[in-house]
Amino acid sequence: MTPAFRPMARKDHATVVALLNTDPAGTMFPQGNLAGVGVETDFWVSGDPVSAVLGLTRSGQMILPHGPGTDWSGARAILAGRAVAGFAGRPDQVRALRVALGLDTIPARFDSDEPGYALDLANLTLPDCTGLTLAPLTDADEVIILAWRTAYEVETFATPVEEAAANARSAFARWRDAGSHRLLWRDGQPVALSGFNARLPHIAQIGGVYVPPELRRQGLARRVVGLHLLQARDEGVTRAVLFAASEPAERAYRALGFQPAGRFALILFPKAETVQPCP
Repeated sequence: MTPAFRPMARKDHATVVALLNTDPAGTMFPQGNLAGVGVETDFWVSGDPVSAVLGLTRSGQMILPHGPGTDWSGARAILAGRAVAGFAGRPDQVRALRVALGLDTIPARFDSDEPGYALDLANLTLPDCTGLTLAPLTDADEVIILAWRTAYEVETFATPVEEAAANARSAFARWRDAGSHRLLWRDGQPVALSGFNARLPHIAQIGGVYVPPELRRQGLARRVVGLHLLQARDEGVTRAVLFAASEPAERAYRALGFQPAGRFALILFPKAETVQPCP
């Protein structure tokens, strides 16, 4: 019998949180959204007790699955008619769900399994940061952040320039209001960006780190992330997780003390695709 999915109810909350906490490094997006500190997300669950959870962000239309060993075939019935722009989660679950939803034949603009890392912040190894200062974003930083974030999306996800620029404007407002990102300054000039793309009281997920091409290979990514994590540790955060998009990024994170923590899949379609009813 195909496992059925149903809308998550209030009574499911504690069980879902416990399920997501079995893999904190792989579930920060749904955890943050469920806790109300991320983007608005609709959730569905399967099993009694709950053994699988599905999130679909309302604005970005991203699917966030978690359920090791789950038969995802029942998800298609409840998601039929919904628009999906991509998937984020553990690779085996993401790819099985993509097939179950009939979206495996849709070409992706971006499809990558990235290495994950985790760090107990008591073991943070901070490099020499003499002459560098870290500051939250202000309205005065908008021009540089828009340029950097646009370049980041084009470079990392092959996002079309106009779409990347629109995403950057939305991101800047969100980051400024949430206080989630920091600029690294040197000699009165911004040189690197670090952010938390998900954060709970005791764990944070680093994301969107950016250093302009002309300033790379100077250790600035390692320093901006290190100083940002030092601030978070002072505020009570005890653990950090992230996913590395390149070998230079991996080297930078390992130098801070990060250790391997599985892999993470991110799939993005050129445009949102509608899930078709079961054949």
